[in-house]
Formats: sequence, C-alpha cells, structure tokens
Amino acid sequence: MALENIRVVLVEPAHPGNIGAAARAMKTMGLTQLILVRAVHFPSAEADQRASGAEDLLEKAQSLESLREAISDCRLVMGCSARARSFRHTLLNAREGAQQLIEESQNGESVALVFGPERSGLANADLDLCTHQVQIPTDPSFSSLNLGAAVQLLAYEIFLASRPDAPELKAVPNSATRPALQIEMDHFYAHLERVLEERGFLEGELREVTLTKLRRLFTRARPHSGELKLLHSILKLIVPGDGH
Repeated sequence: MALENIRVVLVEPAHPGNIGAAARAMKTMGLTQLILVRAVHFPSAEADQRASGAEDLLEKAQSLESLREAISDCRLVMGCSARARSFRHTLLNAREGAQQLIEESQNGESVALVFGPERSGLANADLDLCTHQVQIPTDPSFSSLNLGAAVQLLAYEIFLASRPDAPELKAVPNSATRPALQIEMDHFYAHLERVLEERGFLEGELREVTLTKLRRLFTRARPHSGELKLLHSILKLIVPGDGH
C-alpha cells in the first residue's frame, strides 16, 4: 500500500508536544513512518501524552543527525514551507503534493514529506535537498500553521489521494527512467562542484549562488540514473582523472 512507503520527516522539532501531535495526526490518516532529525527533546513524556494512542509511532520513530541521511534512498522529497524563496523549487499546493506522493510511492518506492523547525521553518540548505516545495493554502494575512496542524492537513490530503474513489493515478515510470535516488544526486553535485572548482568557475562571491542555481536546475530536471552516468562522463572529460 502506498501509505506505507511515505515517511514524514521532522527537522529539528523544538517542542516534544508537537512530535506527539504529528504522530497522532499521521496515525489517523494511515501514515506510519516518522523520522526525527536532531530533535531537541526526544524521547519525552510530553510527546507520549500528545500522541494519545499513537505512541507506537513514537516507539519506532528513527532519530537521525541529518536530513541527507533521512532521504538518501528517496527519489521524491517534498519540503513543506510557506515562505517564498529567492530560487524557487517546483511549487505544489497540498492537494497536488499529496497526489504526487501517492503516485510515486504506489510501486514500493520510498518518498518523503519534510517539515522544518516550528519557529523558522525549513532552512534553505534543507529545502535544497528536496525535489519539490509544497505549500498549504492559507489566508495571506496569517499563513503560520502549528507543526501538528500542518502535518494533519497534508496527511489528510495524502489519505484522500490514496482512496479507491480518488482521481486516477498516473502510471509510474519504469525502473530505467525513474528519477535518480537522492544519494545518487548528492554524488553528482559533489562531482560537479569539484570540476567547476578545478576549472575556476566558482571563484568569487557568487560561488554559493551559482551552486544553488545549478542544483535547482538539475532538481527540476529529475534525471534518471542513466542520464547521471552521462553527466558524470562529461565532467570526466572536462577534468580527466576526476572520479566520483
């Protein structure tokens, strides 16, 4: 079932009560995979209390030190953020995001939905690791949602998209043309950065801006593994002897 392949990732949640509320929100909508990245207080009695029947999700939740580790085996990663960014990702609303998460998880593929800290939301560096940005439509005059509420709203849309009476899902690409895993993309970005560094392309104060723009370009393209091999080969021609 597609719901079993969808992981909810909370990055640096500060309040244990919000972790419990997120677990409860997930369980009501059939989601079972919870990953915590650098949680400030966990395990916690307050988290257990707020989970109110979803303690089993907290017991089996993974606690990791990096978002990169949490999503390395995913092809689709959606970062939930209300803030507009200077370099925009592919932007989806909650319903569109839920539909795509269900579509790409229906064949057993792991996908991730990522939420940032309560006060600041996802940092640009963490959103850069995502393939898409998803926003929950709200009143423009007050767009701030509690973490537990945001998880509940997106979990609800995911559950609706998974039902038999939901709109027909798109066909999943075959294994040869599925987008590369995030760990494969990370290896490519590291190779690209080394080659550009070697050729003097990243000198000056625009270095980070250039790398961000290039990352967003390839993220939008979502190349598959065969295309990445071609790109690696081109980079090796630019700087012979540079492996990956």
